[in-house]
Amino acid sequence: MVQGPSSPDVESVQMRRNRSVPPCTVIPVLIYPDPGAAADWLSKAFGFTVRLRIANHRVQMRAGDGCVTLAEGTVRPNNSHIVQVRIEDADDHCARARRNGATILTEPTDQPYGERQYNAEDFHGHRWDFTQTIADIAPEEWSDGAFHLE
Repeated sequence: MVQGPSSPDVESVQMRRNRSVPPCTVIPVLIYPDPGAAADWLSKAFGFTVRLRIANHRVQMRAGDGCVTLAEGTVRPNNSHIVQVRIEDADDHCARARRNGATILTEPTDQPYGERQYNAEDFHGHRWDFTQTIADIAPEEWSDGAFHLE
């Protein structure tokens, strides 16, 4: 079990280290026809870095302190998910992504909850939400009371 910041009754277990697996707790696995080419593209467009290549059928990548795995396959993305990545500068990141062929779905925009965000689609159709923190805003300040912090 993983212990959350306000979950004192949840058993906390230290994850066992395995050099063959990314160190992140949640690791999205995205399907691409050519994971090696996808890794190269994601590095150029979004600034991700390769952690481990396993032949050409699987590539583990880092996005800041987060992780994503690219796996070989022919399944097309169906837009049932968006991978969110925290970044330092949404405007610069968006410009880099655009220069390297990403389709920008929404331009960087300030949100009332303290984030500046934009959405992009990669060359294979996976959707990404990039978010920059611009202020620390309490949920009650923007949610009109429609929140429940646990």
